[in-house]
Amino acid sequence: MNIKVLITGGTIDKVYQELSGELAFAESHIVKMLNRGRSMVDTLSEVLFLKDSLEMTDLDRQLILDKCQSCQEKNILITHGTDSMVETANYLDKHLKDKTVVLFGSMVPYSIDCSDALFNLGVALSAVQLQDFGVYIAMNGCVFEAGQVKKDKDLGIFTHL
Repeated sequence: MNIKVLITGGTIDKVYQELSGELAFAESHIVKMLNRGRSMVDTLSEVLFLKDSLEMTDLDRQLILDKCQSCQEKNILITHGTDSMVETANYLDKHLKDKTVVLFGSMVPYSIDCSDALFNLGVALSAVQLQDFGVYIAMNGCVFEAGQVKKDKDLGIFTHL
């Protein structure tokens, strides 16, 4: 099984900028994460863009959809910021019927100690191989169907509707 990994940014790929004290993008960590986790799954990654999901537009979501539709792989992972992950999952779910797509990200960047990034990647990687066609979100050790999930900003977790 080949898995396409579409990289769009989000907290998972941010790094701490010492001079400004801000989190910003430098490059994606996903390939390094797959290697660190000793993944034996055949993946092909592609960086679409590196954005905070609060800055994501309908054109960005359309680009993600176009990439999902045009790739030959039936199993797709998408890195995504958590703030608008639910919106993107719902958008993709309306248009994709013959693929298994799992969106994931992290609440703490991979580059920072005690990040949830590797754990969420592992859950997402398993989910994309085991779930039926559809769109899902893998966060906090859970796999949620699109349209059945929300982000609880007070608790910093994803929950069922």
